[in-house]
Amino acid sequence: MRRLSTTLARTAELTSETEPAKAELRAGRAARAIVSDGRAVHDAIEAVLAAPGESREIARRAYEVVRDQLVTDELDTMPVDRLRELIQGRVTFVPVRDAGIDTVGAVLTTGAEALRRIPRVRRKTAKRIMAAAWQMRESVEESTRVRIEPDARTPEQTALIAALRRYERTRSVMKGPDPSPLASELGGYLGPAARGASRLGMLFTFSKRKRQEARDALVQLDATLSSKKVTAVRKRLSTAESRLEKAGKTPRAARLWSDYLARPVIYNGLLIEVGGLDPVKEAGQGFLPADIAEQVRVFPLDQSRLKTSLRGYQLFGAKFALVQERVILGDEMGLGKTMQSLAAMCHLAAKGATHFLVVCPASVVVNWTREVERHTLLEVRRVHGPGEKREATQQEWAARGGVAVTTFEVLRAMPEDLDVSVAMMVVDEAHYVKNPTALRTQAVSEWAARSRRVLFLTGTPMENKVGEFRVLVGHLRPELAENLDIPDGALDGTKFREAVAPVYLRRNQEDVLSELPPRLETQEWVALEGPALRAYQKAVLAGNFMAMRRAAFGPGTVKGSPKLRRLVEIVSEAADGGRKVVVFSYFRDVLDTVTQVLGSGRHGVPGVHVVGPLTGGIPPTNRQAMVDEFTAAKGAAVLVSQIQAGGVGLNIQAASVIIIAEPQLTPSIEEQAIARAHRMGQVRRVDVHRLLCGDSIDQRVLELLADKREAFDEYARRSDMANATPDAVDTGSETELRRQIVAAEQKRLKAA
Repeated sequence: MRRLSTTLARTAELTSETEPAKAELRAGRAARAIVSDGRAVHDAIEAVLAAPGESREIARRAYEVVRDQLVTDELDTMPVDRLRELIQGRVTFVPVRDAGIDTVGAVLTTGAEALRRIPRVRRKTAKRIMAAAWQMRESVEESTRVRIEPDARTPEQTALIAALRRYERTRSVMKGPDPSPLASELGGYLGPAARGASRLGMLFTFSKRKRQEARDALVQLDATLSSKKVTAVRKRLSTAESRLEKAGKTPRAARLWSDYLARPVIYNGLLIEVGGLDPVKEAGQGFLPADIAEQVRVFPLDQSRLKTSLRGYQLFGAKFALVQERVILGDEMGLGKTMQSLAAMCHLAAKGATHFLVVCPASVVVNWTREVERHTLLEVRRVHGPGEKREATQQEWAARGGVAVTTFEVLRAMPEDLDVSVAMMVVDEAHYVKNPTALRTQAVSEWAARSRRVLFLTGTPMENKVGEFRVLVGHLRPELAENLDIPDGALDGTKFREAVAPVYLRRNQEDVLSELPPRLETQEWVALEGPALRAYQKAVLAGNFMAMRRAAFGPGTVKGSPKLRRLVEIVSEAADGGRKVVVFSYFRDVLDTVTQVLGSGRHGVPGVHVVGPLTGGIPPTNRQAMVDEFTAAKGAAVLVSQIQAGGVGLNIQAASVIIIAEPQLTPSIEEQAIARAHRMGQVRRVDVHRLLCGDSIDQRVLELLADKREAFDEYARRSDMANATPDAVDTGSETELRRQIVAAEQKRLKAA
């Protein structure tokens, strides 16, 4: 029952001449209580709504402290002579250096007045030097990118993590419908209601209409406070205030860093937001033509069924898939192509779509099911495994909908008469369907033709020749693919990218991941000698290409194998720093040798936890379990993996050292493998070591594959214009590469 109405009713019933004053007093107290309650609810809503902005500002200031320290450190080591490039005219820095001011940081610390007092430094000169120093600071500040360094753990970075954690928690304290309209409604009543609750307020309100408005506002405020919506908001506010109190408590530093290492993607996303570090718009939009980019930008993406927030470029990628409908998302590996496809599916599901199909290699089926469950509210069905169970799941998907995750092989066996309208088909590792004669390519093409929206995901859309790219486009837009087949050599790289813009979007790591740690690549050249050299010579004379590639590991002992010796040294150094290592090789016997040597505990690397070998013969579920074991291992650990099995679909951010035992015949295979670790979520610098033998097959492979890298950069990545026809960059088949390499090595050895 309404408190004010009840009090007024009781007052009206009083008939005694001595009661009016008491009745008026009681009514005034009730009115003031209602106004006080309304103001409390209103202010509580405002406080909860303001909390994220306040905590964001705290995080922003913490970010600036870390950034300013980085800027100061750089300026303190920057020679003062660097200011010369910013000063027009002739300026001598000799008197300044003689006074002990030899860095730009020292100039800023000294200040203009002190500079003027230095002998032989004129007032005008001091002014120009100071202006240049401040200009240099602005330039350094603009180019400085804050990265959280878990190996440094400075107090300033710890405070930044604490502030980001608080911001994250305050953003989600008020779950449910937006209470802002209610706060506005209460605010509209509070002003006039406060006058109605005050005797003086009513006394000095001369207008009869105003007095009635005050009484009406009191009644309306009382009714609103007694409504179900306010009752519900009171409960939510109580929970929110409790959460805010917990969010304001800072855990110990060790716990903060553990949380960061467990969720680096979340923290770095928050860091980008509070630091204003979003990439330039053109890079995030893949340098698309302006008209397409604008259509995508204004598309309203429904994220209600998505549990995870998106980066700006990921939001654009999901919209691109929806606006253009049949596209290739060619983002460089590690940028979250899976998240973008899930966001697109969630949008369609929110609009009423029911059936989605994901086709991927068997090795990543488990990862896909995990990602759907982790990041969305969609129901996922794994159409893979034993026949009867798979068929039952397939029928369940047809009847009830959801996201069906299957493999290229299973897709071939799915019945053609399956009564399903697929809202979106997603093909992961889509470069697997570049061969038009392959059965899996034909199966994907048939299902793509039946689906309105098709999204191909691949970081390597072209491995050997541009013709492969054309095949992928043909699955999606046959008419566009036909326009790419120009025999007269008129299509250069720039025109090719313009032609595929409606169907192809690619962003590269350096363009959009400002927080990604650097990647340092080292070619570890060793000399073939002893048993390894004799094994190599024997393989060359026999024309045994595969034996030539792994001869450096042939003896199977550290003493007899130059590559194995260097591998042990690299692992030992990484173990001393507590870093985790992934060793990739194409060959199973090489992996067995590495596992045996490292697992023995000898050769200077005792106590290293060795996981593997992870090979193509291991079921996908067990592969993920091996990665989980490697990730959970305390201290130094090594994951030994076949490059084809571990280089696709698995996320291995726990590793920060990668060893590639021999050069691969397709550059993209190495890039995929490296991207398993050097991707979003990596918090340490990634060191890549390529083991190579001089005067051997390794050197020949690197030389012959250089054209493949150039072709990919020209056509599949954004690059400077270079004149070339698509077919001109065909580096030939793998069989031809083998023949050329063997012939070259046989000729070299005979000449020697």
